[in-house]
Amino acid sequence: MALTAARASGRRSDKRADRNGRADRNGRLRVEMTDTGRPLTGLLTTWGTTRLVLLLFVFHVLGFPGPDVTSDVWATYQDWYEVLRGGAFPAADVTWQYPPAAALAILSPGLLPFLDYASAFFVLAFLADLVVLMLLLYTGLRPGRSLRGAWLWTAGAALLGPTLYSRYDVMVTAVAVGALVAGVRRPAVMGALTGFAALLKVWPVLLLAGAVRRRAWGAAAVTALALSALFALAMPGAFGFLAFQRDRGTEVESVGALVLHVARRFGWPGEVLFRYGSLEFTGPYVDVVNDVALGLTVLASGWLLLWRWRSRLTARCLGPRPLAEAAFTAVLLFTVTSRVISPQYLVWLIGLAAVCLCFRDSRMTLPAGLVLAAAAVTVLEFPVLFEDVVASTLLGVCLMVLRNGLLVAAALTAAVRLWRSTAPTPVPAGSGGPGGQTARAGERNVSS
Repeated sequence: MALTAARASGRRSDKRADRNGRADRNGRLRVEMTDTGRPLTGLLTTWGTTRLVLLLFVFHVLGFPGPDVTSDVWATYQDWYEVLRGGAFPAADVTWQYPPAAALAILSPGLLPFLDYASAFFVLAFLADLVVLMLLLYTGLRPGRSLRGAWLWTAGAALLGPTLYSRYDVMVTAVAVGALVAGVRRPAVMGALTGFAALLKVWPVLLLAGAVRRRAWGAAAVTALALSALFALAMPGAFGFLAFQRDRGTEVESVGALVLHVARRFGWPGEVLFRYGSLEFTGPYVDVVNDVALGLTVLASGWLLLWRWRSRLTARCLGPRPLAEAAFTAVLLFTVTSRVISPQYLVWLIGLAAVCLCFRDSRMTLPAGLVLAAAAVTVLEFPVLFEDVVASTLLGVCLMVLRNGLLVAAALTAAVRLWRSTAPTPVPAGSGGPGGQTARAGERNVSS
C-alpha cells in the first residue's frame, strides 16, 4: 500500500512539474523561459509604444502642450556644436555650465551626418534610452532579481514626455546605470564609467557613495584626471563652466524657491529673470535662500560621510543592492538641496531608482514610487503649466509644493531606509559565531 501511494504521489508530482517546468536528473525544477515570456513581452510592447509616442512628439508629428521643449536641441545645443566643432569650448556663453566631456554628447549627432542635427540628437537619445532598458533587463532577469526596475524606467521616463529626448541627461543616465550594473563584481569598470560620467555631468560622482573597493575609486580618479588633462590641453576653456555654476541663483523649480513663490503671492517684490540658462528669482533675501540651500547640501554631505563611517564594518554594505541604494539616496539628497531642479533631473532619479528595484529585497520601493509620482507632476509643471509656475499663480505654487514635496519625502525615506538596512550587527566580544565572521569579513573586504 505504501509503495502504491508513493508511486501515485510521484505521478502527481511529475504532472505538476510538467505544468510548471521540467525537472532535471537531480529532481530540481528548471523553470522554462515561458515563465517570464509574457511579462517580458508586455514590458517590451509598453516600452516600444511609449517611445514611439515620444518620438512623434519630438519630431513634431504630434503636438505637446506648453512651450516647445526641443528648442534646447535645435537652438542651444546646435549653437554649441558649431563652436565645439571648431576646437574650443563656448567659454563666453554663460549657459555652458557643463564639465568638459559634455562636449562629446553635444558633438555626438555628427556621427549621423545623413540627418540634421536635431533629428540625429533625438535618435541618439532614443538609443541611450534603449541601452538603459537593456542594462535593466540584463540585471533584472538574473536569478533572484526582478523586472520591476525595467518597468519603472519604462513608465517613469515616459511620464516626463518629450523632455526625455530633448536633453542629453538620458545619455549620462545610460553611463551611470552601466556603472551600477558593473558594481562590486567589476569595480574597475564601475570606477572608469563613473569617472567618465562625472565629466559628462557632475552628479554621477555620487555613484561612489556606497563603493568600498579601492579599485573603483582609483579607476574613477584616473579616468577623470586623464580625461580632464586631455580636454584642458586640446580645447581652451574646458573648465570655464565652474565660474558660471558658482554664480547661479535659485531657480523657480527648486525646493528653496517655494519660499519665494509663497512670499511673492504676499507682496514680495522679487522678479523672475532668465539667467545662466534658466529662470531664476532675483530680489531681496534671495541670497539667504541660496546660502540655506548650500548649508543643507553640506549637511547632506556630512550625513553621507557619517553613514559611510557607521556602516564601514558590515559586509552588507559591500553587495550590489546597497551600492545602488546608496547612489540613489545620495543623488536624491543633493537634488532636493540644490538651487536648481530642472525637469531632466528626474531622468537621473528614475534611472537610479530602477537599478534599485532590480533587486527583489530592495528597501527603496517606496522612495522609487514617490519619484515616479514626482515625474507625473513634473510633466505638468514643465512644460504644460510652466507659465503658472513662472508667474507664481496658485496653481503653479500648488504644483511645485506637490512635486518638491514628493522629492523631499523620497529623499528622507530613502535616507532612513539606507541607514537602517546597512546598520552593523552588534557582535559580542570574542564571539566566534557567524556574526563575528561576518564582521571580520567586512573588515577584510573594506580594506581590499
